[in-house]
Amino acid sequence: MTTARAAKRAVFRLGGVVLAGTLLAACGSPGSSSEKAGGEVTITVDLFGSFGYKEAGLYAEYEKLHPGVTIKQTATQDEADYWKSLQTRLAGGGGLADVQGIEVGRIASVTQQQTDRFEDLRKYGADKLKGAFAEAKWAAATGKNGEVLGLGTDVGPEAMCYRTDLFKQAGLPTDRTELAKRWATWDGYLELGKLYKTKARGKSAWLDSVGSLYSIMIGQEEERYYDASGKLIWETNPALNRAWDASVKASDAGLSAKLDQWSPQWNQAFTAGSFATIPCPAWMLGYIKGQAGESGKGKWDIAKLPDGVGNWGGSYLSVPKAAKHKKEAYELIAWLTAPEQQVKVFAKQGNFPSATGAIAEIARTTDPYFSGAPIGQIFGQAAESAPVQVLGVHDQNIAQQITNALSEVERKGLAPEKAWENAKKGVANTLG
Repeated sequence: MTTARAAKRAVFRLGGVVLAGTLLAACGSPGSSSEKAGGEVTITVDLFGSFGYKEAGLYAEYEKLHPGVTIKQTATQDEADYWKSLQTRLAGGGGLADVQGIEVGRIASVTQQQTDRFEDLRKYGADKLKGAFAEAKWAAATGKNGEVLGLGTDVGPEAMCYRTDLFKQAGLPTDRTELAKRWATWDGYLELGKLYKTKARGKSAWLDSVGSLYSIMIGQEEERYYDASGKLIWETNPALNRAWDASVKASDAGLSAKLDQWSPQWNQAFTAGSFATIPCPAWMLGYIKGQAGESGKGKWDIAKLPDGVGNWGGSYLSVPKAAKHKKEAYELIAWLTAPEQQVKVFAKQGNFPSATGAIAEIARTTDPYFSGAPIGQIFGQAAESAPVQVLGVHDQNIAQQITNALSEVERKGLAPEKAWENAKKGVANTLG
């Protein structure tokens, strides 16, 4: 979702490839020296999914730089469960971590409805970091009175991940450039899926779920659930209708493995070869690696997305007002979101940076796990051209109701018209 332009191309190859040159300076972020952070302190971090900090060794590095500091992380795999729990704890004022992750689909709720429950990070010097982040990323976490309520971690430029081994077995091309041409449109993607279905071995489907297809398509739009004035438009938005219709077509054609994303069955499917393609924002790369493991290395590749580019996801790190160690928490998140740390996370997990300085540094990154795919180039170009999306208070809640309805279509055979009515009722109940 970034509008940043990479003015230069650095000579970096990361993520299992060679690093040439030196990383950017810390942009003046706190915690870049080995100075003690004020005695023995344990900073608690509560996240959802995988932000990549532990995997990239950043917590251990920070603890080494700050003797006396210990970082303890908890993580909930499903963001919806995480958000529900966070709301309960915010309401009660207890059980909150020093650092809480906020998904981009929730950030408008924080800036518009919960400014009294999160620290304004300007009091710790966050306003000095404004120029280090993509403009849209920074603006989304800014309250109406200028409060800085979170620092950006990543953005979610989109591409298509696919299994080259399954493509070969079905007699389909595996070259990422050729495939990008074959599925230059979503209609082309679905047509190739029908061909795959006739030739695939075993029970492998074309894609994991129609919910993931919907999510990636709606991520290509500037206006999704709200318009720029804050008005709800999801029921009549032509772009949303297109994404819904394409998802229903995929279900009707039997192209889906009918797996609910984030479910245990979905996780297991990465090693079982249950699907050949999965629409993937950059952060999905780390998830695929974690689920498919070493046995999946070299079996995956990445190509450009049908119908251009888009953004799905991206997160923030915030400090609740009820946090025990607010200053230390801010120093940690400023360090974690600094350009050089974002580069390291991208190298390990694929989470695409929101810090403008980091974007230039990863332009030449390739990933051996994904058959040497030029992930810096693919996701970098997508990030540069992705729309600046209108964010609403209930974006994530509305999206969840729609994907739930689509799951009823593909898994229960519910008529699309009935599923749409269920989605409308679900949204109405959610919004109160």
